[in-house]
Order: sequence, then structure tokens, then C-alpha cells
Amino acid sequence: MGVFPFRRKRSTDLADLKELLMQSQAGDQLAREKILTQYRPFVLRVASQVAGRYIDMQRDDEYSIALMAMNEAIDNVDISKSSFLNFSETVIRRRLIDYFRSQKSQSQGIPWTEFDVTDDEDNVVNYAETTTSLQAYEVEEERGARKLEIDDFSQILSHYGLSFGDLVAASPKHQDARDTAMGIAQLIASDNELLEYVKKKKTLPMKRLEQHVTVSRKTLERQRKYILAITVLLDGDYPMLREYIRG
Repeated sequence: MGVFPFRRKRSTDLADLKELLMQSQAGDQLAREKILTQYRPFVLRVASQVAGRYIDMQRDDEYSIALMAMNEAIDNVDISKSSFLNFSETVIRRRLIDYFRSQKSQSQGIPWTEFDVTDDEDNVVNYAETTTSLQAYEVEEERGARKLEIDDFSQILSHYGLSFGDLVAASPKHQDARDTAMGIAQLIASDNELLEYVKKKKTLPMKRLEQHVTVSRKTLERQRKYILAITVLLDGDYPMLREYIRG
């Protein structure tokens, strides 16, 4: 398994991290993105340790889960009491373990021969094994389809100067703020004129949006990346990612 170098943080680094965490928890998206970018090797290292193999951040679901866990840790760490790196490592491990548990077959440990039956022509068949194999195939197919969606979505986002990681990092902390941003993205995606502006200019039509929404321009600016990414998502053919965002 590959090893990701991650040097021990000096006291000045930790002071900078604490400041970035305080800014992130206060709603500073740039500070949040800086943490997620700066500590990407840390996220990859922890994810690889939990998975027991090299994690490719472009291909593996585990990286996306670990990145979302890191983002969750930024929101929930008590800076005055906890070491952020220790806390975030715990959150990443828990989320990945939850993911791995969800992937395990419920019938694990039961010999397949227990399900052998004989058909009308005296052939031994095992419907349980066949069903489980089909289920495993469907899971793998779904995973492959999800990866294709992420790859395509990431490619489109790059035209807007965004990445899939930006969608995670820029996600508003509070549910009501996320709902508001989602509503604005839905408004844009359903309005041909607004959507055409976004596609052509690769940015939000701020002046026009101010005529349609009640939030301030400052809020629109702060949530720009998230609204833009969700607009692109809603305009494309990404059913799995849409379910993920709604969840």
C-alpha cells in the first residue's frame, strides 16, 4: 500500500489551523477549502489505512466519503477541547467503517451448500448463491455508474473553475441555508434565460437573481460555488448524485 507523507505540524502550523477552523465554523468557505486542500494527504492516508489499500481520490468512493467526513469534522470539532487531527481521524474512520459495513452481505458466514436444492432434472442448483451473486453484480454496476456520473460531473465542473471537492467544501453548514441555496439552484435550472446565462458566462447572474430571491447579494456571493455546482448538477443527467445531494 502506498504511503502518503504527512509531516508533523509545528506549533505555528497548528495556530494557523486553529484560526482557519474558527473562520470555517463562522462561515468562511475559503478557509474551509484551504483546510480540505492542505490536509488532503492526511485524508488520503487515513482512508488508505482504514481500507487497507491505496485509495485513488479520482476513482474510489472511499475518498469522497473521507472528504465529507473531514468536512463534517470541521463543523463539529470543539477547538477549545479537542485536537482537530485526532478528532477528524476518528470521524473519517467511523464514516468509512459505516460504509464498509453497509457493503457487507447479510448472509456472510453461512455455507452456500446449505442452500443447495435439486431441480426436476436432478441438477444441484443454489438460488441463494445465484441471487447474492446477482446482487453483488448489481452493487458493482451501481458503483461503476456512480463513478461515471462523478467523472462526468467533475469534467463539466472544471469548465466552471470548480471541482467535486468544491461541492463538499462549499456546502452550507446549516440545513436551512442548504435548502435556500438548493432552491436558488432549482430556480436557475428551471429558467431558460438564467440557465443560458450560467452556461455562457460560467458564473451566476447576480443582478438578475437579486430580482427573484430574497437573500442578500452577500449571501449569494458566499454560496456562489455551491449554487453554481448544484445548478450544473440539476441541469445534467446525474440521478445518483441528485439523490446523494437530497440525502
